[in-house]
Amino acid sequence: MATNAKIEKKLTLISLILMIFTSVFGFTNIPRSFYLMGYAAIPWYVVSAAAFFIPYAFMMAEYGAAFKSEKGGIYSWMERSVGTKYAFIGTFMWYASYVVWMVNVSSAIWIVISTALFGRDLTSNWSLLGLNSTQTLGLLAVGFMLTITFIGSKGLEKITKVTSIGGLAVTLINLVLLGGALLILALNGGELAQPMKSIGEAFTTSPHPGYQTSIAAVSFMVFSIFAFGGIEVIGGLVDKTENAEKTFPKGVTMAAIIIAIGYAIGIFLCGIFTNWDAILSDSSIHMGNVAYVLMENLGFQLGQAMGMSPELSTTIGLWMSRYMGISMVLALTGAFFTLSYSPLKTLIEGTPAEMWPAKLRESKDGMPVNAMWIQCGIVIVFIVMISFGGEGASAFFSKLILMTNVAMTIPYMFIAAAFPKFKAKESIQKPFEIYKSKTAANVATIFCVVTVAFANLATIIDPATKGDFASTAWMVGGPLFFTVLALKIYSRYEKRIATEAREKVA
Repeated sequence: MATNAKIEKKLTLISLILMIFTSVFGFTNIPRSFYLMGYAAIPWYVVSAAAFFIPYAFMMAEYGAAFKSEKGGIYSWMERSVGTKYAFIGTFMWYASYVVWMVNVSSAIWIVISTALFGRDLTSNWSLLGLNSTQTLGLLAVGFMLTITFIGSKGLEKITKVTSIGGLAVTLINLVLLGGALLILALNGGELAQPMKSIGEAFTTSPHPGYQTSIAAVSFMVFSIFAFGGIEVIGGLVDKTENAEKTFPKGVTMAAIIIAIGYAIGIFLCGIFTNWDAILSDSSIHMGNVAYVLMENLGFQLGQAMGMSPELSTTIGLWMSRYMGISMVLALTGAFFTLSYSPLKTLIEGTPAEMWPAKLRESKDGMPVNAMWIQCGIVIVFIVMISFGGEGASAFFSKLILMTNVAMTIPYMFIAAAFPKFKAKESIQKPFEIYKSKTAANVATIFCVVTVAFANLATIIDPATKGDFASTAWMVGGPLFFTVLALKIYSRYEKRIATEAREKVA
């Protein structure tokens, strides 16, 4: 009886909002946003919440309710709505986004490790075998990828438990930021470190020299859309929500507002203790290490506001960033173990078996071992090509993060674009509907697809307008490579099916 009661317990409005918030809200989005746009990042979060997060989340809810019995995830959603080819390419692009994520994190995690050990990012001074710092990080990233794949292929899933410990520690950083910034504000008599000459200018103009043009400002929307990532979890919550018809739309809308406000407050808090020109204009600071620089500065400014000596304030700053470094090492390592096999496993097991060679489908200890090593090889090729491209750390990490943001948001367009077809198919039972009319569904689709496409286009074009054609090439080349690969795999699948059909007839 107790077990049944537990199963039947439904999510209330508050618990639904909390679940969405914890799945979506990410601390590192705050310092990166302040670094790129200052206070001007705040309006973009509001726009992204209204134009993307809310309509897209409602789509996820309808898909999830309609296909709750399907095991193929987003592949099943798109395959049932549009067709096999569209579904496979969309799902493969979703998987590819995690490959790009691994390229990024396997390099960036060394900044985190440096901060955990020394309290700050010292990777710009690292050198192995006479290589420069960027090449050294590339070499270390290769070693990290090989190690993770080797351990992960042994089926040691329990090691991912470190994710929950690190995740809790990272969550507490939000409270440290809030409490520390407000205390500094009070002790400094309400004076902001990043002053506002006027409200209009502060919320429309970036202090970053690379984000002065209209295209650059619009390209920031990719960051704000990426910051709302994780909403896929919403698809499985409809049937677990109490009075879903009324509670779910209200919960998603309120969660979107709370998340947008949370990001807005976090970005504003950064301006309380950080003067952009004094702290963030240094060439050694980039998107890969800015979160740790800001946390170190929070500790230092807190010590200064409390009247401590510069030496003691510096020590507090180092321990503040070290705490964040240790938290992120735990969180990222655990996440990396999970993501080194989970998306790959979903891709192979969720799509028709005929698409994959038998060797690739082989599993040992529940892990797609051969596929994991091929994936490892692809990630290493990308790491080597980017890290040995002859650029400094700032350009290197900027390129990696922009590639990741673009790659992670492209699948949103595939899923959203399939929605009108999903709504039009009467054969699909839809137990939960927010978009009651065809017009409403089409408008929501246009909002989502155009918002993401426009933001990605601006992100891709922006580096080229400044003469950085390499970054533009990588952002185009990555998705293009995986699209061509998906088409080749699908073409091989079609030929195989056609051959089998002819053999049956014969």
